[in-house]
Amino acid sequence: MRCCLLHVVVTACLFMTQLCAYGTEASEAALRKHVDKLTEGPGYRNYTDTVALNHTGQYIYEQFSGLTKETYIQSFLSKGKKYNNVYATFGPVNAPRIIIGAHYDVFGDFPGADDNASGVAGLLELARMLSETDQSKWEVRIDLVAYSPEEPPYYGSQDMGSSIHATSLHNNNTPVVGMVCLEMIGYFDDHKNSQTYPSFLSGIFHRSTGDFIAVIHKPFAGKFARLFTKEFTHGKSGTPTKVFRAAAWSKHVDMRTHKNYTRFKWPSVLVTDCTRYRNIYYHTADDKPETLDYLRMSSVVTKVYRAVTELTK
Repeated sequence: MRCCLLHVVVTACLFMTQLCAYGTEASEAALRKHVDKLTEGPGYRNYTDTVALNHTGQYIYEQFSGLTKETYIQSFLSKGKKYNNVYATFGPVNAPRIIIGAHYDVFGDFPGADDNASGVAGLLELARMLSETDQSKWEVRIDLVAYSPEEPPYYGSQDMGSSIHATSLHNNNTPVVGMVCLEMIGYFDDHKNSQTYPSFLSGIFHRSTGDFIAVIHKPFAGKFARLFTKEFTHGKSGTPTKVFRAAAWSKHVDMRTHKNYTRFKWPSVLVTDCTRYRNIYYHTADDKPETLDYLRMSSVVTKVYRAVTELTK
């Protein structure tokens, strides 16, 4: 008990150090509120239940539009059903863009708190933080995009919401500086051996506890990936970060949202709690809001905010 209490105190002190050092911070309470709202139903926001998906998309739209007039819905048809990407923009309208994206659909009839209400909650809190930021000197625009659908049977296909979005940017010759994918950012585990790795990555040289957030990108991924990673990992406070540079950390990682941007030669990074390699509730009915660590999740969102706003200058 004393050990657990000490860990909580140390974590809180590190987090508060980060907030004092960097000013604008993500709200733990706001992230919790968004995850609760995104997972409460009605129905399950999977590809077969477009009513639930549209309900979720409307919530995201309402949150975005309350913070910026530049809020849009990108609708498209796939296999006879209508799906919606929802996005909001901040900064100079005609400037090159940084894309920050997260999918809001779920796998199966599951609540999907970490997968991926956590990532979407991060987008919504970033929107709030960006709306309170002086954008007058920005030379880059930030687009926050919530995608649907991404999960199977769309996973890895050109009908993914992120593929539709990336393709539209490419077809319109839109300049893109880089892309950040938020894919499950709320689950942490301080127990030894709680973190596993793909078979080709030896766990001997990596942390065996799932207490960190991972930043994953290809080797030589370009200036944006390099600078984002540098800013994200700056300082020793907040949630620990582990950086992986691999062409495909695994088949599953390489097929995720950010892959749809790298195929157009745009530098992309994945911010993740390592999904199935840590979260024991991945793609189960127990992926619920109460399993997430909102304090460390807020630290992750703050790190994303700090990194991308530095890259707008």
